[in-house]
Amino acid sequence: MEKKLSLIELDKKRINKYLSEVGFCSRRKADDYISDGRVYINGKPALLGSKVSIEDEISVDGEIIQNKDKKKVYIAFNKPVGIECTGNNKVKDNIIDYINHKERLFTIGRIDKQSEGLILLTNDGDIVNNVLRAENRKEKEYIVTVNKKITTEFIDKMRKGVRIMGRITRKCFVKKIHENRFKIILTQGMNRQIRRMCEVLGYRVTKLKRVRIMDIHLDTKVGEYRNLNNDEIGQLFIN
Repeated sequence: MEKKLSLIELDKKRINKYLSEVGFCSRRKADDYISDGRVYINGKPALLGSKVSIEDEISVDGEIIQNKDKKKVYIAFNKPVGIECTGNNKVKDNIIDYINHKERLFTIGRIDKQSEGLILLTNDGDIVNNVLRAENRKEKEYIVTVNKKITTEFIDKMRKGVRIMGRITRKCFVKKIHENRFKIILTQGMNRQIRRMCEVLGYRVTKLKRVRIMDIHLDTKVGEYRNLNNDEIGQLFIN
């Protein structure tokens, strides 16, 4: 006999999706929390792939998570040097405590602690996954200062790709704008990519600023943020 499911059972969703939809964290981060044993469903440890409904009590680190249908927030922040792109409040100078937004936000991607410039944050967990999946196709523009004069050979090699972390970086746009400063536009996001590329070619980055993600530009003072407009938000949903 075919088992009939109740409306509540039909409406169940994976716990990681639930946590992202209520704005607690991204699905990827939710999976980390679950693996670490920090997520509970009705008093029992959650498992990867567990499903929940509106009748279940979900908690993370002892905090009950409620779906309050919060307004989605998307902001562009001009990150100062020294601020860490993490939501871990145990980390000194973490970006969430620095911004001190009334909503619980998390970053879309990251830039390293010693770099500055544009980074996006949101409380929309689903869009984080959408952007990160397409990250290797979205343009990100940087202004980079190095410790010595830039040569034509350096620019040419940066454009063609440099072997770092066991593979050649993707061809990219690079333009010299000062004797020791250049602009670079990447469509991939390897860890500390620009710094590693420069190091391989005998240069050391002394300043690195991200000034654009897609058509979202850096236009606030250091340490300040603004809300994205509707056109900018729309770009986040394009795969």
